[in-house]
Amino acid sequence: QVQLVESGGGSVQAGGSLRLSCAFSGYGDSRVCMGWFRQAPGKEREGVAALFYGSPYTVYADFVKGRFTLSQDSAKNTLHLQMNSLKVEDTAMYYCASAARPCSPQLDMRGYNFWGQGTQVTVSS
Repeated sequence: QVQLVESGGGSVQAGGSLRLSCAFSGYGDSRVCMGWFRQAPGKEREGVAALFYGSPYTVYADFVKGRFTLSQDSAKNTLHLQMNSLKVEDTAMYYCASAARPCSPQLDMRGYNFWGQGTQVTVSS
């Protein structure tokens, strides 16, 4: 079955960086849609970034453009999210999500049917 395993969360001061990773398995074809979402306490889950794995097409939420970058490690079926210039408001649980084709890389969580367990990111001032 499909499995998504996130790693890389932690605590950092504002202005710092973290890199999240999402290792996925269980797909016969790795050309799937993948996204990162986050949820802060008391808030709804929101889309951060998404892509069609194996292609250069990416989409980012406005609030992370220029600070967060997606990258792919095809040999390891792993998606990375490099987060730079972190802000206190980036504090949240971050989740990796995926969907098999046909799919569209999007920031709407309804477009994904597999989710990881989440990794906590805490940014302090």
